[in-house]
Amino acid sequence: MPQKAIAIASDHAGFDVKEEIKTLLLNSGYDVADLGTDGSASVDYPDFANAVAEALANGTAQRGVLICGTGIGISIAANRHRHVRAARCCDATDARLAREHNDANVLVLGSRTSGLETARDCVRMFLNTAFEGGRHQRRIDKLA
Repeated sequence: MPQKAIAIASDHAGFDVKEEIKTLLLNSGYDVADLGTDGSASVDYPDFANAVAEALANGTAQRGVLICGTGIGISIAANRHRHVRAARCCDATDARLAREHNDANVLVLGSRTSGLETARDCVRMFLNTAFEGGRHQRRIDKLA
């Protein structure tokens, strides 16, 4: 079954990029759950990482996209949840390998560290790459 439901969220630093990525996802036929934030007013990134983690846990979404200034803080917050494998990706190669080798279910982007086209490339690669399984599955099993 294709994974078509995506949860997306950002803090204030990632808001503009989130809006652009949301449009890309909608135009690509995905069901998008926008979990905030709704503007550039300062907010706390853990709240939005937790919202995406909850969407994955309750089945609202199969994958997620999170964005903050560097991608670092929000990825740390997301990875505190055992069912989340959030990967901060800086280019399409990172996104491909995050899926192929790590079965990442959340893509994390840094709005201040990557350009918009790079972010779009990462999203496309992340959503169109399958997990390889095999020797990688043994490692994923150890995370659970």
